[in-house]
Amino acid sequence: MTGQTNVYKASLRTNLPQSTTCAWGQSQSTAPQISLPLSMNNATDSAGDISPGTRPAESDGGSGGPRSTIKINVSYGTSHHELHLPAQSTFGDVKKLLVNKTGLEPEEQRLFFRGIEKGDNEHLHLEGVKDKSKILLREGTASKERKLEETRKQNEMSKAFEAIAGVRAEVDKLSNRVTAIEVAINGGNKASEKEFLVLTELLMSQLLKLDGIEAEGEAKLQRKAEVRRVQNLVDKLDSLKARNSNPFSNSGNAVTVTTQWETFDSGMQSSDAPSDKSPSTKITQDWERSWRNKKKI
Repeated sequence: MTGQTNVYKASLRTNLPQSTTCAWGQSQSTAPQISLPLSMNNATDSAGDISPGTRPAESDGGSGGPRSTIKINVSYGTSHHELHLPAQSTFGDVKKLLVNKTGLEPEEQRLFFRGIEKGDNEHLHLEGVKDKSKILLREGTASKERKLEETRKQNEMSKAFEAIAGVRAEVDKLSNRVTAIEVAINGGNKASEKEFLVLTELLMSQLLKLDGIEAEGEAKLQRKAEVRRVQNLVDKLDSLKARNSNPFSNSGNAVTVTTQWETFDSGMQSSDAPSDKSPSTKITQDWERSWRNKKKI
């Protein structure tokens, strides 16, 4: 067996180029580089497929590096969302991408892969998520509670708007009655005292209704505006009542009355004014005249 090996080695030496020393020779020079046909560069099996362990890395479209982006499908109820992201992303990154698609904030989302809920800091590729993998999204408890609270507030606001609108309609009617009284008084007419009392009570009852309305946001602003409107009508009624009780408070009538009094006063002065000579002056003059006559005698 040893003799056959030596013969084989000697044969190799004679076939190698003279300028190249055999790898088994005493010289430590580099081994010859033998060019092989292109078809032999890749090891193939009998079927022409690339043998395991020698398959080239998949390309991402000619960039030269391995493909880093994967596509995953997220199911949320009856909706399905397709996401493209790096394979090394976390489940927290997936949640951020789902905010605009689902309207759920990250803390309101629960992601499940292969039936197990995943944490935000867990990486997709380490958990076995690959291209075209499916992930299940469920709404968290926080989201349900938030939606319930929003629904409750919307219902309360709708009730507040409806109640305020009802008060506004009643105040409109009362405002028309107040305007009618104002027109009458400005025209020189006198309104019934009972009318002032009834209108004031009705306006105060509307204030009580407004005070009992629970309102937030825009409804609260509308309620405040209506309260101010009712208070202004009550103040206006008080002013009209005072003018109704005292006609002279009316500026137009006051001018007329003042003119009449001035005329009356002027007439009194012309008819009943005393003469320039008072009784005492007349007596003095008579005494002086009598004294002079006695002196002549």
